[in-house]
Amino acid sequence: MIHTVLCDLLDIPHPIIQGGMAWISDANLVAAVSEAGGLGVVGSGNAPVEWVAAQIDAVREQTARPFGVNIPLFSPFAEQVIQLCVEKQVPVITTGAGSPGPFLEPLREAGIKVFPLVASVALAKRLARQGVDGLIVEGQESGGHIGDVSTLPLVPQVVDAVDVPVIAAGGIADGRGLAAALALGAVGVQMGTRFICTLECTAHQNYKNKVVSARDRSTTVTGQSLGHPVRTIKNKMSREMAHLERTASVSEDELIAFGTGKLRLAAEEGDVDQGSVMSGQVSGLVTDVVSCKVLIERIVGTAQEQIQSLGRLCG
Repeated sequence: MIHTVLCDLLDIPHPIIQGGMAWISDANLVAAVSEAGGLGVVGSGNAPVEWVAAQIDAVREQTARPFGVNIPLFSPFAEQVIQLCVEKQVPVITTGAGSPGPFLEPLREAGIKVFPLVASVALAKRLARQGVDGLIVEGQESGGHIGDVSTLPLVPQVVDAVDVPVIAAGGIADGRGLAAALALGAVGVQMGTRFICTLECTAHQNYKNKVVSARDRSTTVTGQSLGHPVRTIKNKMSREMAHLERTASVSEDELIAFGTGKLRLAAEEGDVDQGSVMSGQVSGLVTDVVSCKVLIERIVGTAQEQIQSLGRLCG
């Protein structure tokens, strides 16, 4: 059994967090991940507080185990969702796209653990000083919104720079990734892309098929001109977005309008040509759709084998 400080901190058997993906991480997936021994996380995205409240209630109907809610702080509903999590005593919050500093005191008072997502050493150090419970350090290999440093060099630099637990994210899809993350000094991993291809995930089957059929060079990054780069699987939409970014006459507002709603189009309606199929570079490692229980057991088992094998090599 791989047991780290993250397991004790979150009261979970396995040091695995499911990434909170907008339009994908609903109660069905979250409850299945938590039941399987990881930490399921509701992806609140830009959803209104009523939707998030319904998801929290639905998770609790399906499992008594700990779970979390991811809150992108650029959401117009972010403050309302944070207050909702306090009222409903959600055990864990993960945040992105901003600093949770202004909200830390009420969250601490409510006994909620806070894990911001960071993509740089500087931000990691600043948030660690503010007293967060841990940091999710995400490399640019991940799907969706990304930074500009890869996981392999970023994670150990953050581990060396802060005194809070570090969770590695980006480029992790199996037990080899978990073992590698632990070797880098992380206490666990967060995975998003791999959990899309599970039986309990309600993302459209077309979306899952697109991930399973992807290869090592199937993803691309758009949105750099907006300052918000996003990694997706290459398709008609990504090619059109890239073309628009190269067109001097297209304004920033027009680019934003073009991209708005595209993730939902792919994840819920299954349009994987005109929709945004957010997925990480590990898509090439995803070859099947299995239950969350089977997936987590497979990951932990493989990680144990890798660690034991390394032990024999160093023996």
